[in-house]
Parts: sequence; structure tokens; C-alpha cells
Amino acid sequence: MTTTPPRPERPIKLYRFALSGHSHRAELFLNLLGLPYEGIDVDLRAKAQKRPEFLALNAFGQVPVIDDGGTVVADSNAILTYLALKYGASHWLPREPLAAAQVQRWLSVAAGQLAATAARARVIQVFGLPADCSTEVAGAQALFTLVEQHLSDHNFIAGAEPTIADVALYSYTAHAPEGNVSLDPYPALRAWLGRIEALPGFVPMPVSHVGLRAAA
Repeated sequence: MTTTPPRPERPIKLYRFALSGHSHRAELFLNLLGLPYEGIDVDLRAKAQKRPEFLALNAFGQVPVIDDGGTVVADSNAILTYLALKYGASHWLPREPLAAAQVQRWLSVAAGQLAATAARARVIQVFGLPADCSTEVAGAQALFTLVEQHLSDHNFIAGAEPTIADVALYSYTAHAPEGNVSLDPYPALRAWLGRIEALPGFVPMPVSHVGLRAAA
């Protein structure tokens, strides 16, 4: 018998920044689950994330944060885990030990290698930071080569169905060209992006016309 996941009693508050791939992870998953939410924009350029009222929600001063009827969860991957366990079908975060471990492995990649390479290169371009991103670009290329090999015989990152690992990896991978990382050499990776974008409820992240997308 299939159990219908619960629904929030009122819209979940999502504290976000439009150009943040971490924020997009949370917003994308809320939409994929069809959950009602209220987007609350936090102006990172004005350091709004460092104000006392926001630090009361997340002492690290980072977006995203959600407030689900008084339950506050910070950190994008923690938010994905919370939403999957409370409101998602079981395929989003399997309970079987090995399947759950495979999802966690890729969540670690999203928080580690992807954040340090493609995401960092994009930040340098989007915010015009005075830094050379060649190391980050090379790191992203090495990472995407590994992911390409993995996706050559997998439709989704951690199983036959989408999981929160796919959500965690999507945003900064799809927007890697904004950090001067071309996705042209990776057909299996691009096909995987297309499968995520075809999921019911998918919402895109705004495009920044920098890097390889400067002329787009």
C-alpha cells in the first residue's frame, strides 16, 4: 500500500538569494515535491545575511534557510534531507542502507568537489572577483569527466529514479558555463541535465550572462 506523504499546514518560508545555486537546490526541490512555499529574498550584496534577525535563523549567515511552521533548517543539503524524509516519496532518499549511502556519497561531492570547482569558478565570474579561476575550471573538468563516466550507464546519479543527489548536483552543474566551464565534452552529463529539467515541477535558476554565457 502506498502512503501519501503529508503536506505542510501552511507555506514553508524559504530564505533565498536568486543567484545562489544552493538556494536553487532548495527551491527546485520544493517545486518538485509540489509543496507550497513563500520565497523571502535575502540581499547578500547588502550583507543582509549578517544582520541579527537572519543570524537568529542561521548563525553561519548563509542561505538557504527554511522555516516549516517553526521548524528551522539551514544548509541546502540538510534542507533536501529534511524535505525528502518529511514530505517526499521514498525514492528521493531511500531508506535501504546501501542506496542511502550512495545518495550521501554524491551529496558529499556536491558539498565538496563541485562547490570548490564549478561553483567557485562561477562565483568569481558572477561577482567579478579579482581572482584567476583556472584551477577551479580544471578541477571542474576533472570532476565532470568522472561524472560523465558514471552517467554513461545511469539515468540518474544514485539510482534508477531521481534522488536528492540529483537535486544537489543539478544547479551548479547546469550553470557551470557561467564559470567558463564548457559542458560540450560531456554528452551523458548533458542528457542527465535534460532528464532533471523534464521532471514535473522543475523550475530553472536565473541565467547570469557571464563566462561562456556572456554573449547568450
